[in-house]
Amino acid sequence: MINLPNGLFDFQEACSLFLVDKVSLQDSKQTITVKAPTGAGKTVILIDFIDKFLTSVNPNTAFIWLCPGKGDLEEQSRQKMISLLPNRRTNTLNDALLSGFEVGSTTFINWELLTRKDNKAISDTEKKNLFDRIAEGNRKKITYIIIIDEEHSNNTKPANDIINAFSAKNIIRVSATAKENKLYEFYEIDEMDVISSGLITKALYINEDVDYSGDFESEHGYLLEMADTKRKQIAKAYSEQDGKAKSIRPLVIIQFPNSSDKLIEAVENKLSDMGYTYTNGMVAKWMSDTQEKKNLEGITELSATPVFLLMKQAIATGWDCPRAKILVKLRENMSEDFEIQTIGRIRRMPEAKHYDIDVLDFCYLYTFDEKYKEGIKAAMSEAYETKRVFLKDKCKTFTLQKQLRNKDLDGLGERETFQVVYKYLVDKYKLTGNKEDNKLRLEGAGYVFNDEIIGYMREGKFVKTDSVLDENSGTYRQTSRTVNTHTHGIELLHSVDVIKTTIGMTMQKTKVILERLFRKNVLVPHKLLSLTTPQYYAFVINNEHTLKVDFREATASLAVQTGFLEPKTMPFTIPEQELYRYDPTETDVEEMLSSAYKDYSSAMIVEGIRSKSERLFERYCEQQTDIEWVYKNGDTGQQYFSVVYIDSLQKQWLFYPDYIVKKTNGDVWIIETKGGESGGKSKNIDIQVENKFASFKEYAEKKDLKWGFVRDKNDKLYINNTEYTDNMQNENWRPLKELF
Repeated sequence: MINLPNGLFDFQEACSLFLVDKVSLQDSKQTITVKAPTGAGKTVILIDFIDKFLTSVNPNTAFIWLCPGKGDLEEQSRQKMISLLPNRRTNTLNDALLSGFEVGSTTFINWELLTRKDNKAISDTEKKNLFDRIAEGNRKKITYIIIIDEEHSNNTKPANDIINAFSAKNIIRVSATAKENKLYEFYEIDEMDVISSGLITKALYINEDVDYSGDFESEHGYLLEMADTKRKQIAKAYSEQDGKAKSIRPLVIIQFPNSSDKLIEAVENKLSDMGYTYTNGMVAKWMSDTQEKKNLEGITELSATPVFLLMKQAIATGWDCPRAKILVKLRENMSEDFEIQTIGRIRRMPEAKHYDIDVLDFCYLYTFDEKYKEGIKAAMSEAYETKRVFLKDKCKTFTLQKQLRNKDLDGLGERETFQVVYKYLVDKYKLTGNKEDNKLRLEGAGYVFNDEIIGYMREGKFVKTDSVLDENSGTYRQTSRTVNTHTHGIELLHSVDVIKTTIGMTMQKTKVILERLFRKNVLVPHKLLSLTTPQYYAFVINNEHTLKVDFREATASLAVQTGFLEPKTMPFTIPEQELYRYDPTETDVEEMLSSAYKDYSSAMIVEGIRSKSERLFERYCEQQTDIEWVYKNGDTGQQYFSVVYIDSLQKQWLFYPDYIVKKTNGDVWIIETKGGESGGKSKNIDIQVENKFASFKEYAEKKDLKWGFVRDKNDKLYINNTEYTDNMQNENWRPLKELF
């Protein structure tokens, strides 16, 4: 029995019993997903479930507990089990490699030990590698049950290969951000039950008492001062309590963006000015790099000395420090999203109870992030699974020349690029030599002109953590910051970095182009605006997104196809195996016999996996008698077929045509599908489509290949391989059956 003086809370017991019930059934779904709010005690729940299952259901079971690599979570969980169930056997990965998996044991494994490239646990050179030990257990008829802690953290192919090797009876996935999936059993712990139990704070306050209008030297300095004021209030309230609470020292966590060395240095200097340093032990540091650790020993103890902890993403999940009460989330640009699972680090109550004193029963976030998101990748494929398919023998000898970028002959120079962007902006907005008139025209088109950097701040009280994702919760207040060319230089460089990706130039060259276009005192013959240095900083930062769109559109003008720009080439062969997503809920599944791969099925060309034009094209090919095979190309990667196209800046880019088709008469067709027309409106969203079309045409003519761009209209397919037009009423778009 689990070693807890007062036993489990009712919601914990209910979840544990649910797991026992589902895993006991022979016909339950293999995967069980549990959504457990941070602080719900998911480790305790899972330990109790293991004990109940081994005691009353099947002692011939070995549990595999997989944890993310951040924060030594697997060892934390193992130590928790040792303390709560001292009579149950716990193992590490090394134990399993040495002795194998044993019935009645729970093996705690760090994902990174398995999935990183240099791992030895799954290498062929090990005397007994992990796969050998798994197979050994299967031969002994050991039942495996897998627990995946923070289940979103390692949704990768190597991870899935390891999971599949166990052939586990059940896989239990647990996370605070789990999603319901109709393919799996699902259980959600109500966050209100966790709050009522006293395990986590009653609510979260965002930006309490913040009143920031740009009168401060720096954003980070102001937020740190606000956090320290709140920390002192909390510390005073604890000191007035009895017992253990009297000695609790509240901790402020300061989270940085990933590329933040200058910002870290600035924060360290600010904290030092406030009297907090590494030397006096008041500041600790834990960055992603294992070398960047200071004053961490014993930091989770309630009375530990450090009161500020600097971190990046290293402790976004899994790390448990109940004295952490305040989070300061810093940023380097205006467009960063705040990942809400980080809030879980400050929601735990240090004594697992409420004090009925507001300043102690709440937690606090200070940030100027404007958007909030869940810290998991938006999963287009959440409802889908992957299947490995293998190439048919008749396709293995097929070869083709693919193109690669020739980096020795790549792109216009800085001056020519300036001319292209300049001309585009002049033509689009009808700009002239009158800079005041230009300002008026750009402002009318949506550009923001201000002497200050404009943003928006979120504030309010949030009871449930997920409620911060609701854009209608809380209030928003516009913030304005007086430009400081020293402190806002980082933000300006970030905005330049975002813009440079659209024109494929270095940051320095992009910076020069922007200055020639808009900044005063930069001597060039043509200039659209004449902004002072502070105005220029504010203009670029405030209009980062609009400038990015305009620069991207400038590159999309139809390029002059220069003969001297010869891409490199190398042979392409179809990959012998491939992973394709498929919908396992699809009922009327048929093998697509025209595919280049065995077992490629209609479940792989459903909505959500393939575009409409792709779905129509693959089904069309399946119905034809003159097609030998169809290969669906990948979207990016060296193993796939690529063609080089150039934009209006003579910059080379790769694109990956969707299909290669071999006909029975020996003809090879290369097909690129695009969004078609619906209701007279184009569905194509690729602004480089004309440049791709022109380069593709030139490539096909040189290689004597048949080709075409294919689009859909009213559930019919049309092909074009002459001159591109977006309007599908043009005679260049002909029914697919006439040419293909």
